[in-house]
Amino acid sequence: MMTRRQKIIKLLEERDYSVSELAMLLEMRGKGSKKVILEDLKAIANIVKREGKALLIQPAQCRKCGFVFKPEIKIPGKCPKCRSEWIEEPRFKIETR
Repeated sequence: MMTRRQKIIKLLEERDYSVSELAMLLEMRGKGSKKVILEDLKAIANIVKREGKALLIQPAQCRKCGFVFKPEIKIPGKCPKCRSEWIEEPRFKIETR
């Protein structure tokens, strides 16, 4: 039986996913599911680094004005430029260095 983090690593080695997509694939529902996955991604970044791999982050982006956020392991709430809450989530992928 694989742990949740092992499942996330396996998925991210295949292609890129957003936090919401990972929550759906892992059948996690509820208010705190995205928060749990974000915490897992922070730990996974360290795990894959030790294995000579890297967690790549495609940064979040505002769908209204196009503002690109810093590549971080978090989901922004509002755009600092236009104050819109219409934000495209960051996407994550694991690649070998």
